[in-house]
Amino acid sequence: MGPMGKGLAGALAIGAGIAILAFQPQIGRLLLGRVAAERAGRDATVGLADGLHVIICGSGSPLPDPGRAGPCTMVIAGRHIFVVDAGEGGGRNLARMGLPVGRIERLFLTHFHSDHIDGLGPMLLLRWSGRPNSVPLPIAGPPGVERVVAGFNAAYALDNGYRTAHHGPAIMPPGGAGAVAVPFAIGAAPLVVLDADGVRVTAFPVDHDPVHPAVGYRFDYKGRAIVISGDTAPSASLVAAARGADLLVHEALQPRLVAVLTDALASKGATNTAQITRDILDYHSSPAQAADAARAAGVRQLLLNHIVPPIPFRFAYPAFLGDAGDHFSGPIGIAEDGMIITLPAGSADITTGNLL
Repeated sequence: MGPMGKGLAGALAIGAGIAILAFQPQIGRLLLGRVAAERAGRDATVGLADGLHVIICGSGSPLPDPGRAGPCTMVIAGRHIFVVDAGEGGGRNLARMGLPVGRIERLFLTHFHSDHIDGLGPMLLLRWSGRPNSVPLPIAGPPGVERVVAGFNAAYALDNGYRTAHHGPAIMPPGGAGAVAVPFAIGAAPLVVLDADGVRVTAFPVDHDPVHPAVGYRFDYKGRAIVISGDTAPSASLVAAARGADLLVHEALQPRLVAVLTDALASKGATNTAQITRDILDYHSSPAQAADAARAAGVRQLLLNHIVPPIPFRFAYPAFLGDAGDHFSGPIGIAEDGMIITLPAGSADITTGNLL
């Protein structure tokens, strides 16, 4: 192309850019309208096969991670919808995925570390606004759940009143705001905490000392079973509770990568945070230890969750896994926000997709 051609092409490009800027508001409204038509009000549960479905609404930890919300897992059993833990950003992720937060029947807490409860406020609001629920969300957990629920109810009491006053009781029924605590006493033995309509949920103790009590949960429905570890060091009770499950969703901390983070913090003089990253090593499980639990329990598949430290790119996944593959011969995955794992009833299949 000669000088004249290049000049003409440049002029046309500038003209096109000016035209786009001139019509930017109209183009923006058109694009946003298309996005709203596609996403607003959608229900991603429509068409799901009968069975168990695990949706990762948060795969992160207290360490800042732009790609991962705090610990949060939705479990769908047939038409029943439950959530385990409510880390920051988890509820909003569910809404982004088109999942009906308004239909959550019960939320189960594994323990009361801040990163497992700091998303409760948005979760409760999204459930209340998602449909005109007339009763609060039941939140089940070991002793202490009463204090957590009472605190969030108190913190959001003024906001709840504003929203009913603004939208009216038909849209935001005052009786549906907030949560109600459903405590259960947990000892050394597993405890069935829900058994209705073919769905059985069993709590079991795990070792997260000095955090006590701390539990994991097993969900059984129509011959399929999934286990969520909660935060735990290697625990014989978890292995026993996970025996024969299809899927084990197990927390994981990679000590070698945490050591890299600790060294970086110490070199910058962040001695307080560096000591915290040293302390966390003794009450979590490495990928290899999670793989040991999966092998001992005889589960079919392992999904590592509550990822520590943050992994900003998939290229680092093998470094995070380390030698876990030598400890468990089944499939091992690393949880990501938006992941959905489907276990259809009457089948041995386990399939994975993404809703984000």
